[in-house]
Formats: sequence, C-alpha cells, structure tokens
Amino acid sequence: MQYLVSVIDDRTGSATPDEMAAIDTYNDRLVAEGHWVFAGGLAAPDTATVIDNRGGEALFTDGPFLESKEYIAGFWVISAPDLDVALKLAAGGSKACNRKVEVRPFLGE
Repeated sequence: MQYLVSVIDDRTGSATPDEMAAIDTYNDRLVAEGHWVFAGGLAAPDTATVIDNRGGEALFTDGPFLESKEYIAGFWVISAPDLDVALKLAAGGSKACNRKVEVRPFLGE
C-alpha cells in the first residue's frame, strides 16, 4: 500500500544544511529498503495560488495566506505493507527533517 507523508512546517526558511543531509540519508534508506516511491519539496506558501470553483466560476487567489500557521513544505510517497510500518518509516522522516509529518493512506489500492 502507498502512503503520503506530508511535512508540516510552521516556520519560515528552508531546511538547514544539516537537515538536508539527514533528509538525503533518510531518502537513501527508503530506496535501499524498497519503500521509496516519490518525494519532493515545495516552494514557500507565498508562491501558492488557490483555485476555488464552487459556484460554477473559478476564483483564483494568490498567496501569501497569512491566516495559515502551518503549511506543507514537502512530502514523501512511500510503499509499506501496512499502516504500522508506514508510521515507523514516517517517524524517521520527521526526525530527519526536524518537523511534524502527517501520514495518510492512498485510497483505491
């Protein structure tokens, strides 16, 4: 089964060089153990555009979104046999990036 591990950030700025090195090591471990599917980092939330198509017309709103205290800074898509394994793997990602992570299973697998 595949899981989305979202990195939740509540601070400004990019990961430190030490955090990036730890993330690279964690990524290598995921690959070596066969859990790696895909991962990526995201640009700051002030680069975001929200599209709301309720009411039949698309409304585009550009960031920054000051009301947001936390945002998704990056993510991993991992493969794990069950949620318990996914949570253990995600705990390693949280430690590597020094941020909270959220784990959600993909539906339909």
